[in-house]
Amino acid sequence: MSQYIRRSDTVDVMLFGEGTYPYIRGGVSSWTHQLINGMPDLKFGIVFLGSVRSDYGDILYALPDNLVHLEAHYMFDEDEVERRHQRAKDHPEFGVVRALHEWFKHKEGDIPDAMKNIDFYTKKITHDHFLHSKQSWEYINEKYLQNCPDIPFIDYFWTVKNIHRPIWKLAGIVETMPTCKLLHSPSTGYAGFLGALASYHMNRPYILTEHGIYTRERKIDMLTANWIDFKKASLLKQPEEFNYIKKMWVSFFEQIGEFSYSRANPILSLFSGAREIQVRFGAAREKTQVVPNGVDVDGLRKAYEAYEAREAGIPKVITLIGRVVSIKDIKTFIRAIRITLNTLEDVEAWVVGPMDEDPDYAHECINMVETMGLKERFFFKGFQNIKDILPKTGLLTLTSISEGMPLSILEGFAAGVPCVSTDVGSCRDLILGGLGAEDEAIGAAGAITGIANPSALAESYIRFLSNETLWHEAQRAALERVERYYRQDTFLQTYRSIYDEAIASWPA
Repeated sequence: MSQYIRRSDTVDVMLFGEGTYPYIRGGVSSWTHQLINGMPDLKFGIVFLGSVRSDYGDILYALPDNLVHLEAHYMFDEDEVERRHQRAKDHPEFGVVRALHEWFKHKEGDIPDAMKNIDFYTKKITHDHFLHSKQSWEYINEKYLQNCPDIPFIDYFWTVKNIHRPIWKLAGIVETMPTCKLLHSPSTGYAGFLGALASYHMNRPYILTEHGIYTRERKIDMLTANWIDFKKASLLKQPEEFNYIKKMWVSFFEQIGEFSYSRANPILSLFSGAREIQVRFGAAREKTQVVPNGVDVDGLRKAYEAYEAREAGIPKVITLIGRVVSIKDIKTFIRAIRITLNTLEDVEAWVVGPMDEDPDYAHECINMVETMGLKERFFFKGFQNIKDILPKTGLLTLTSISEGMPLSILEGFAAGVPCVSTDVGSCRDLILGGLGAEDEAIGAAGAITGIANPSALAESYIRFLSNETLWHEAQRAALERVERYYRQDTFLQTYRSIYDEAIASWPA
């Protein structure tokens, strides 16, 4: 299923989003909105990739005027009622499929040319050839018997189909895209594959920015992400079945991640630790570069001024700004608040973020709050304007099991709010200083704890909310660090230079 919300024949920068802007709020979506608004003289386009249309509601952002093209495609929706297929004719070049699989398996030599050419997908080995020819049936059966004969064949077959079906849809998207000067993806995955394939087809520069390391995160949420819903409830019934099929998905995303890395230049990350992970996953070090996020420090300073104008004393409110999904580990936050209340009886906990991305998990969290007797102290606020929330907050917190560079921490710093976070992504660098000796000398803007450790989180909450001297020292560090290193204007200037250099260095 495809939709066109805005259409243009030409754009300056085409962005590719997988399950993000403008239908989902969060870090990558905020970054996308910030980038487009920050360069009003450039014409942007977006290709949005989703799972099925029913997973997404309305557009959640006021679309900027310079977003001149917006198309949405749903990888697992059927464009028409499935019909019974006649067997596709055998194709003399089907052996290329075997060669591609062998290359992915052994990673020897250059990427096969066929993978870079949309004609391979649209004119030679079409989707019908891949799944409805005798050659394909024999090849799938051969690999099934070779790799996993102990699991039901139907499970294996549907996994193969659901993994690969989007590839042919992506090739079709490339054929109809407007003319672009530059292609830019905020992740690998299907969005990164689309960006790389479009770059080969159009002969235009391709930039990759990874907010989190896509393949690594897919290993974490493989069972919960709607994006890769493959009827797991009915198919994945046995542990051995789950293990092999999960391995198939992870291996696939590693493979198309390498395809994206091979074409992208530069390959950007948000902090040095992520850059090292990119290199380990196959990115050429000489193409990698760190570009931190930035926030509107001047605008958020008004929230800080409102904070300072309140009555004396630290608000006994601990706020987690983020989506209510398992990767944010809201349940650990709930447990930490239960422990905190044993010492500080007047503390409130707020979760500020959408609850509709994973309704089952959100419902479990609500039930957990009730079961632990926290209904009077723990509140799910939904989406809110952070400039209204931050002046009422004493501490920010993140209890995630995976992050990139959370904008919420930087926004809190600009509003004078320290943070207690798990040791994920760039959180340690943001809170303790990770940009060198001068940054470290600024001091701690909060505290770092281990993952899934409610006792350690509660200890830090109590320590900061009970000691005004410690809290004010953390506030001072937060304000100084964000002003010196993480301003939005610096972030936008850096990206504008990257765009200009990429376009200028590429043959027209």
